[in-house]
Amino acid sequence: MDHRLKKNSQFSYIYKRGERVNTQYFTLFVVKSRFDDYKIGFSVNKKIGKAHTRNKLKRRLREITKRLPIKKIKNYVLMAKEGSEQLDFNTLQNEVKRLFEKYEKRV
Repeated sequence: MDHRLKKNSQFSYIYKRGERVNTQYFTLFVVKSRFDDYKIGFSVNKKIGKAHTRNKLKRRLREITKRLPIKKIKNYVLMAKEGSEQLDFNTLQNEVKRLFEKYEKRV
């Protein structure tokens, strides 16, 4: 199943209504979904680098989130901050895992 958010209106809704959790390299926006499954979108600003750099980071984030036990009935937007493109895969994985754990502790 495809768990990606694709439409700009979906991203805008989550930015406006979602809860926010920050770490040094990422911001996670979370909002409750009307559907049974989760959806996740990735936001990588042009400040981070050229297209190939941003796409590489998004591919890595997609792979990392596939491996995480993500809660159903939520929609997520994972926004990358400057500096996240320089992290190796393991560090990136630990940062994303820590971000989701930080959100779970708040709830």
